[in-house]
Amino acid sequence: MDTRDDTASEPAAPAVARRDGPDWGHLPHGNLTNQIIGAGFEVHNVLGAGFLEAVYANALTVELRHRGVSVDRNVAFAVLYRACSVGRYVADLVVDQKVIVETKVAKAIDLAHRAQVSNYLRASGLEVGLVMNFGSSVQFKRVVASPHLVRQATRDEDIQPSRPRKRFFGFEQQNRAPAGR
Repeated sequence: MDTRDDTASEPAAPAVARRDGPDWGHLPHGNLTNQIIGAGFEVHNVLGAGFLEAVYANALTVELRHRGVSVDRNVAFAVLYRACSVGRYVADLVVDQKVIVETKVAKAIDLAHRAQVSNYLRASGLEVGLVMNFGSSVQFKRVVASPHLVRQATRDEDIQPSRPRKRFFGFEQQNRAPAGR
């Protein structure tokens, strides 16, 4: 017979509702990215699914400005190779001159979307980017490119933590032994 008491001896602390989501203040531009993500959820709650990327980017711009956050749309950055301009990239949004936001409408965010933002961070010289997917529900991935802190807010399930990894521009890659060894 089990006589253990599963009830807590002290009353549980009341749950505190967080209006703006998780606390990312310890990450580079964490509070700003948190505001952007909250605005993205608000946009999706109002518009729903089914619009083009440009509609969500425009609505996100309106929502962030409504919240008092500085936003620039369609900001061009030169892509340099050996100090020569070889092309340009146009960011969907640059928020507070600190965070690039790339909007997507897809089934899910995939590695190509995150790699795209990683390249945009290199071209722009900025440190933080967000991929925001306005598919059937809002999804986001935070990408950080920093010489001191290179991490991804959520780890990929397909990466096994027991192997050493090379870290670059917010993505982790497993070190793999050459074939035949």
